[in-house]
Amino acid sequence: MVKTEEKFHKSRLRSSYLSVVMSITAVLLMLGAVGVMGLKLDDITKKLLEEYAFTVMLKNDAPEADVRQFQKQLDLSDQVISTEFITKEEAANEFQETLGEDFVDFLGYNPLSDAIEIRMKYNFVNTNDVESFKNELLESGVVSDIAYDPNVLDSVNAFVKRYGTITLIVWIVMIFISIALINSSIRLSIYSKRFTIKTMQLVGATKTFIQRPFMKQSAVLGAVGGLIASAILTGMAYYSNSKGFTTEELTIDMELMLMISGAIILFGTFLAWSCTFVAVKRYLKLKTDELYY
Repeated sequence: MVKTEEKFHKSRLRSSYLSVVMSITAVLLMLGAVGVMGLKLDDITKKLLEEYAFTVMLKNDAPEADVRQFQKQLDLSDQVISTEFITKEEAANEFQETLGEDFVDFLGYNPLSDAIEIRMKYNFVNTNDVESFKNELLESGVVSDIAYDPNVLDSVNAFVKRYGTITLIVWIVMIFISIALINSSIRLSIYSKRFTIKTMQLVGATKTFIQRPFMKQSAVLGAVGGLIASAILTGMAYYSNSKGFTTEELTIDMELMLMISGAIILFGTFLAWSCTFVAVKRYLKLKTDELYY
């Protein structure tokens, strides 16, 4: 009879542990997935900004050596990610393809000039920095004009800011949901042991002595849940990369996954530990007759 009762209690205990670990795993897996997607979409927005290009028109009488030196200076600039020299013949061919007719034959000459197309680093792709950079370039002796559309630039930046705000809101909501769900799971687990907690207190055990085993146990469960969630997330990322299900921009770096996995495990451990601390402290403050409600 005693053995049967012990088996029953052990079974309930294992079931309780499993329930907590599964809850923590599910929540952290969801939070980790949102984190990975957020970081990759952030990379895409940076890539989008760096695809924005503006054109520097060169003077027709500019010496070739000066033009090459000018382009070299651009390539060395901290603001520039890449440059491309476009001859006036190449520019004319592009215009002809766009217009569908040979405007050079119609005019009798090529009115275009050589140009350099510039792509800037994402953190400089905004109206103020581009305008400031434009004014600097106009001081060069080889530059005749600079062409860029500020409206397009403003639209791109507005989209990026809107996306950043939405991502931040989703992150905050997900963190609050994670805290609420894990806290609920931990509290249910501690609730089933409230009489044990009160009994230990009545026989003279200190609050620290009572809290310590529960907090240690929850920290382990949180770490296990984080470890399982990290393993699943890393496995999914590796499988997705190896099977070519993602584009180059969406390919998930394994080094990044290790960092995210570490953060998930630490977050799960700390959250389970802190929720247990609060829950046990609450039951220590209750009177014996209040435990029945």
